[in-house]
Order: sequence, then structure tokens, then C-alpha cells
Amino acid sequence: MIHPIALLIGWLMDLVFGDPERLPHPIVWFGRMIAFGEKRLNHGAHRKLKGALLAVGLILLVFAITWLIRYYISLFHFFILSFLFDAVIVFYCLAGTTLIKEVRKVFLALDRSLEEGRAQVARIVGRDTSELSAQEVRTAALETLAENLSDGVIAPLFWLMLLGTPGMLAYKMVNTLDSMIGYHTERYRQFGCWAARIDDVANYIPARLTALLMGGKLGFVRKYARCHASPNSGYPEAALASILDCRFGGPHKYFGEVFDKPYIGDNDRELTTADMKTAIRVNRIAEILMVALLLAESISWS
Repeated sequence: MIHPIALLIGWLMDLVFGDPERLPHPIVWFGRMIAFGEKRLNHGAHRKLKGALLAVGLILLVFAITWLIRYYISLFHFFILSFLFDAVIVFYCLAGTTLIKEVRKVFLALDRSLEEGRAQVARIVGRDTSELSAQEVRTAALETLAENLSDGVIAPLFWLMLLGTPGMLAYKMVNTLDSMIGYHTERYRQFGCWAARIDDVANYIPARLTALLMGGKLGFVRKYARCHASPNSGYPEAALASILDCRFGGPHKYFGEVFDKPYIGDNDRELTTADMKTAIRVNRIAEILMVALLLAESISWS
């Protein structure tokens, strides 16, 4: 179990600095590994099998390397080094502050012009943003904020709680695989199948826990969460939609293909900057509650 002070330092570093732009980031390395494997394996026959081998192999590799580093550090009783290693891993694996900054930038850019808003939201969503209306830009930003509260904060902390920093870093590989090859497009439908399914399993409990920590209306969440194409993303999105009394979902375009997603909620009202501020406050409260839960568990084990 991670030391509570290491957890607190790692979380506070993310709170203050966000993702370090000028420092090497493990997620960038993960992306390069995935792109390297996809380029060489995603062709010809047996694409599903090759995609499965790539996904499972990379996840196990990350877990094993992280576990071995911690094992040898602890073997030689380098307590300070172990402490710092865990704190840095927590810092790199959390993405709450950076996402909040990006969502704020979307709303500020949209205040200047629709084109700037579209360009800014394209930094945080996978869909085609070139034809989005102002309302759709705001909706996309808030949907991403809710979904990534689970993927970027609650889920990494959940796996940290279960499997320590090796599990936390392995989860980030799971999430990166899904974000790069887990699409239902012609190119990735077979090759990314296992990456998408592993991500579904890894996020099953965290997504539902996220909706609970957000304080969404349970009846609303139960009604609309299953409307989402993902078995998990609908839960934090429905929780936020219930809090804001708004509507998410609808048709999206990915890689030139249109996906007709069901709506979450039925109040198609205009979203505002005040809604963005409320959503950010909800995210922060949920994050603090999750960190407090882990700190309590860490202290009990110490």
C-alpha cells in the first residue's frame, strides 16, 4: 500500500502543476509503444488476435516493470527513493487539473469566436469538431470533463488502492490503448476490440463510483446511464447532466464516420459559463472525496 504522505504529495503536485509539458511523460511513451505496435500488426489476417496480444502484452509489461522497480527499491530499504517513486507515479497518473484547465480554455475560446472554440475543444475530444455549433462545443467539453473525471482521476486512484502504483500505471496503459485503438471504425474494429473490452472491465466499478461521488440524482443516472454507447461513460455523464439539468449525447462524427448516440437527459437548454464552473466544482469535490478515502485506507495500513 502506498504511504499516505506519498499519495498526498503526488496529488498536490497534480493540483498545483497539472501535466508537466516540458518533462518526459509516461503516457507519451505508452502512445509511442502502441503506435509502433499498431503500425506493424494492424494489417493482414488475425487482426483481433494480434490486437489482443499487443494490448495484454503492453499492460503486463508496464505492471511488471513498475513492480520490479518498487521491489528492488524496497529490497535495499531505500525508503526515501520508494517514497519519491510512488509520489511521482501518482503525479503522472492523475489528470484532473489539466483537464479542468483545458475545459476552461474551451469556454474562453468560444467567447472569442466559434472557430477558436472548435479548435480548442478538438484538443480534448476524439470527435470531428469542424462543424460543431457553439452549444455542441460546450456540450462536448462538459461531457469530456465528466467522462475523464472517471478515466483520469477516480479510476487511477481506484487501481492504486487495489494494486498499488504498478496497478495505477498499468491502468493508464489500459486507458491509453482504448483512446488510441479502441474505436468501432473500420480500421480498429477488430484490432482494437480487446483494448476496448479491457478498458470496459477496468472502468466498470470506477465509473459507477464516480457518479456516486459526484452526487448525481440516482434515479436520473439509472435511467440515462445505459443510453451511452459505452457501458461506463454514461454514468459520470448522466450524473453531471442531472446536476446541471441539461442534455448530453446525440450524433457525433469520428474519423469521418457518424455515430448516432442516444441522448442523456431531455432538457435541451443552452449551456453557459456558469454550468462550466458548477461542473468543475463537482469534479473537485468528487476528487477530494476519493483522495480522502484512499488516505484513510493508507493510514489504516500504515
